Amino acid sequence: MHLDGLDLNLLVVLDALFSEKSVTRTGERIHLSQSATSGALSRLREYFKDDLLVPVGRNMVLTPLAEELVRPLRDLLQQAEVVIRRKPAFLPESSERRFRIVMSDYVAIVIMARALPEIQRQAPGITLQILPLRTGALEHGDVDLVILPEQILAKDHPSELLFEDEFVCIACAKNKLIKQSLSVRDYLHLSHVVVRFGEQQEVPSLEETYMGRLAQGRRIEVVATGFTLLPQLILGTTRIATIQRRLAEFYASQMPLKIVKLPKQLPKLQEVMQWHAFRNSDPGLLWLRKTLKSFAV
Repeated sequence: MHLDGLDLNLLVVLDALFSEKSVTRTGERIHLSQSATSGALSRLREYFKDDLLVPVGRNMVLTPLAEELVRPLRDLLQQAEVVIRRKPAFLPESSERRFRIVMSDYVAIVIMARALPEIQRQAPGITLQILPLRTGALEHGDVDLVILPEQILAKDHPSELLFEDEFVCIACAKNKLIKQSLSVRDYLHLSHVVVRFGEQQEVPSLEETYMGRLAQGRRIEVVATGFTLLPQLILGTTRIATIQRRLAEFYASQMPLKIVKLPKQLPKLQEVMQWHAFRNSDPGLLWLRKTLKSFAV
């Protein structure tokens, strides 16, 4: 299809260029050679009468026009995907669909791992791609569902509460410094293992945010990249970790751990499913959300 002389396939290339800001990485992402990708960029520049991406030092940056095109282009491609995928019904027993889901390792353990046998029983032909936490996943449009804490959801997209949880403290069962309860003084005196996100581990997890001034006084000795690492990293040490109760109980059934109430009550953790507004009536996504919800009690 052409629109005023523009091959709409070029818009897929343009969207990838906006995201990757690199001809080489764009070609790898959409399976085009570097010369074909460069040629597509040349045709796009000619059509829009704008450079779209320009070199600044060793990087490529978007021009002002390109910045204005990012969101409407993404919306257009998402609507096109909805049209292409539209079917009268979703039949799990015969579907070969691939679902792309963003979730933490914590949610993967306490919900997805429990749901997988039932998902396979109902829909043996589907594929589930579990993706790590990242910002802007919904806006980019390359995922079907995200499961995130309520505080960091995207704006202006539908969502549904999946489950609630609370934070507790875990320690090695042989840790004699931990009794039946923890005072604030003991909590701050003990060394901690925490989780932080980002390439430089610059983004703290919610429990650090919740702790506020109290958390600033902690002795943080180990920083991990995922919640499921916390139990292993305190075994055989006197360190402690603040962790979600569901995950703590899962690992306490397999490891020599003790679970202790925190000295300061934190707000409930709400893990929420969210999807792009364009997928609101997607029957396959409705089935998946319902299935996951049934294992969240």
